[in-house]
Amino acid sequence: MADRIEVKFKTGVKDALGESVCATIERDLQIKLQRVQTVDVFTLDKDLSKEQVELCRVELFTDPLTQYSRVNSPIAEDFDWIIEIGFLPGVTDNVGRTSKEGIKDLLKIEFAEGEAVYFSRQYLLSGKLARKGVERIAGYLHNPLIERSFIKSHAEFKHARGIHAPVPRVKLPVSDRVDEVNLEVSDDELIRLGKEGILDHVEPDGAEIRRGPLALDLEALYIIRDHFRAKGRNPTDVEVESIAQTWSEHCKHTIFAAQLDEINSVYRSHIKDATGKIRARLGKDDWCLSVFTDNSGVIRFTEGWDLCYKVETHNSPSALDPYGGAITGIVGVNRDPMGTGQGARLVINIYGFCFGDPYYKGELPYRGRDRARPILHPRAIFEGVRRGVEHGGNKSGIPTPWGFLIFDERYMGKPLVYVGTVGLLPAEINGRPSYSKKAQAGDYIVMAGGRVGKDGIHGATFSSESLHEGSPAAAVQIGDPITQKKMHDAQIEARDRGLYNSLTDNGAGGLSCSVGEMARECGGCEVDLEKVPIKYSGLLPSETWISESQERMTYSVPPENLAEFLALMQTRDVEATVIGRFNDSGLCKVYLHGKTIMDVDLEFLHEGLPQRKLKSKWKTPRLPLPRLPKTGDMTQILYHMAGRLNICSKEYVVRQFDHEVQGGSVIKPLIGVNDDVHSDAVVIRPLLESLAGVAMSCGVLPWYGDIDPYAMASCGIDTALRNVVAVGADPDRIALLDNFCWCSSDEPERLGQLRRATLACYETALAYRTPFISGKDSMYNDFKGFDGKNNPVKISVPPTLLISSLGKVNDIRKCVSLDAKSPGDLVYVLGETRDECGGSEYFAYLGEKECGSRMWGMKVPRVDTGSALMRYRKIHRAIEDGVLASCHAVGMGGLGMGFARIAMAGDMGLDLDLSKVPKAGKLRRDKILFSESQSRFVVTVSPDDQKRFEDIMSGDVFALVGRVIEDRYLVVKDARDKLVLRADVRELSSRYKKTLGW
Repeated sequence: MADRIEVKFKTGVKDALGESVCATIERDLQIKLQRVQTVDVFTLDKDLSKEQVELCRVELFTDPLTQYSRVNSPIAEDFDWIIEIGFLPGVTDNVGRTSKEGIKDLLKIEFAEGEAVYFSRQYLLSGKLARKGVERIAGYLHNPLIERSFIKSHAEFKHARGIHAPVPRVKLPVSDRVDEVNLEVSDDELIRLGKEGILDHVEPDGAEIRRGPLALDLEALYIIRDHFRAKGRNPTDVEVESIAQTWSEHCKHTIFAAQLDEINSVYRSHIKDATGKIRARLGKDDWCLSVFTDNSGVIRFTEGWDLCYKVETHNSPSALDPYGGAITGIVGVNRDPMGTGQGARLVINIYGFCFGDPYYKGELPYRGRDRARPILHPRAIFEGVRRGVEHGGNKSGIPTPWGFLIFDERYMGKPLVYVGTVGLLPAEINGRPSYSKKAQAGDYIVMAGGRVGKDGIHGATFSSESLHEGSPAAAVQIGDPITQKKMHDAQIEARDRGLYNSLTDNGAGGLSCSVGEMARECGGCEVDLEKVPIKYSGLLPSETWISESQERMTYSVPPENLAEFLALMQTRDVEATVIGRFNDSGLCKVYLHGKTIMDVDLEFLHEGLPQRKLKSKWKTPRLPLPRLPKTGDMTQILYHMAGRLNICSKEYVVRQFDHEVQGGSVIKPLIGVNDDVHSDAVVIRPLLESLAGVAMSCGVLPWYGDIDPYAMASCGIDTALRNVVAVGADPDRIALLDNFCWCSSDEPERLGQLRRATLACYETALAYRTPFISGKDSMYNDFKGFDGKNNPVKISVPPTLLISSLGKVNDIRKCVSLDAKSPGDLVYVLGETRDECGGSEYFAYLGEKECGSRMWGMKVPRVDTGSALMRYRKIHRAIEDGVLASCHAVGMGGLGMGFARIAMAGDMGLDLDLSKVPKAGKLRRDKILFSESQSRFVVTVSPDDQKRFEDIMSGDVFALVGRVIEDRYLVVKDARDKLVLRADVRELSSRYKKTLGW
């Protein structure tokens, strides 16, 4: 019988979570409550003595100063309604898992198979509520995809003597079932197989229950059928599922690899080829070491150290379970550098979130007909994703200094969740370059870390299609950063001892992909599937093979090192199991109790999918101009601009992330006198014994893509570069990563947008000599559902390209930030301002004010790479020579918001002459202020350094436009000394912070 320990705050002790929940319910649901209290519940599903349970209650679960607790007796009191929320059976329960480890350590005992600890939480609601209102609150507080809830009134609770929630054990019959999949069927049936998956069983009413999408089209299924027809047999379900994972868009990037019009793959021709040409030009000075071949790209950092970097997306799972999707995203991308070369130490995390309007008040679309299963509100997705990435990063001990948030109604159906990780590698490990690895025939296949469950099944194929009514719940996982942190530390020790030859992470496709990929290094593998550790019985063999359950790595361990490797993992409390051996047979073979359940040629598994042939279309859109206002006093417009969702402070989110852990933070994410204005970039010192730093930033401008995807990509690259240059990065040592998140990518018009964007990546990267070292694409970010009247609804994200930059700072002592430093400093604008408001936040503001939606215009910013690169090198020299007091890379909101940020960060004023700003032709005041022309900077310079600065910038376009003043007003005048705007810096700061000041 299980024991329940319930823990509550003592009377008079602040229940911060309860107060927060009470406030958010009132704000988001407009339900007024007097009070919300919380109770933590730990269910111990193990046969323990009363004395053992009591010891756990006192020593593990209760803080005697602030809490009291009871065993097997309800603790809740003084409430009107109670809601208890816990995980569904089989869902990863991180608090329960950690509690289990604590009990093991405290009592010096082991847990048998099936024994566990489960966590749940009670919410005690006080206030006059009908049951319907409580059900709304319960629906708000939990996600039925992964959680269960129980509701009782006070009277019901008293009568039942508490909440008697069943223990969420997984109860499934043991199954070694391996099915033969008949592909000799009609095309209609093959299409259904690709979309809905293998038939699992038929219900008594005749309904067919299928296992979930294979995301295989008819052509791919023909090829699989012909391959096995030649073998004289049908494939097993294990084989079909494995091929589907390996061939998925998520893993094979079939659109990027396709022949598009006359281009033989935009990936090879536009992304990879750009890097190849840049490396050839660098010659012996090539600082790229391993690009596009491993889990992350590797570059030289210092003489003895290398860096690797990868950015991923976790969009589809985050739409269904924001917390689980996001935490799995961040711990999942952590494993990319862990699985790069011989394994990196994790030193930096980044994030990027694209959400719908968190203040959206309309009716949400539904996943099913008849108002069934509404999508999550953008605010709920926002909070869940933020919390997931925060928990994943903070609990892993990895700093998370950089990130961004952008908002657009088109992200409401499917958010974009970017997560990235930088790893640090010694240049050599045991006499080999750290980026090299190769599994050897005869090595043991060892899986280490977490166990395998039903979570994450069909994750790769699920992410390779649009979200729809049949999207599988099993595709959602929840990562456990504590388990992964232990594995990370143990792996570094094993690496330095030289105990393995190769490794990779168990990401998309689970073992089917990790073992299959590593087998290519040596030529074959054999796996005994029954040896794979599972969380609970009842998994089908195909599920064990493809599950993406988290915190797992696969290693190739030489026989002579096996005992030492396993012993090391055991002492570090990391489960490691031999599941097979690598060989050179040319085959991937999987056995179950000696019976062959998969026997596939590696060549067919990895190269059998033919190149797709696609056609694109491109037609420049015609977009209207908003009605331009009179350009008198622009003060109120600047105030409104400061508070716009895409410009305002994201301090609420930034403060949740620990950027100081590991002690290397130099330029912080929030800077200035009050540490409350966003920096252009961050600088991290990954080696505390070195003065070398890493500068990180990004460019993401989806609205430019509405006018021209070429501009979106080129401006994204320029933004990512100038941001890191502004803090001190060497413009000749900047690496780029590309992350394409597209929609409806089988439509020619969307492919036309893709072609233009990748062409811009090629041409702009070559011009700047900035190589791409890694990338990722997610091509079907669409939601398909219904409105309240059962009309079909499709919401597609705007094609979105994230460009991430990783720059080297030679000496962190010379870094600069954007805040104004001293009254009397001179203010310069560098670069030309043009009539380029198309896609800008200013035109969006005018459009929303005019008709309630964004209106874009046509004159989107363009990049002059030649003049920009010269400017970047001059700025770098000025920073190296110490002549800049501050430097700001002008971005969204143009010069107007650039001036505002400098003033807000320095808590000082600026006195400026707008007529002095370098510009192309005659421009209206508002366009000078809010055009988003690229490659521009605002810098401040001490009068003592004026000549040195102007000598350095000689030959470039720049102008002295004003001075820093002590009076805290941003004052802008024109050539006739007529006031353009006079903004109170304190009011600007208030508007800047208020919008998301939750």
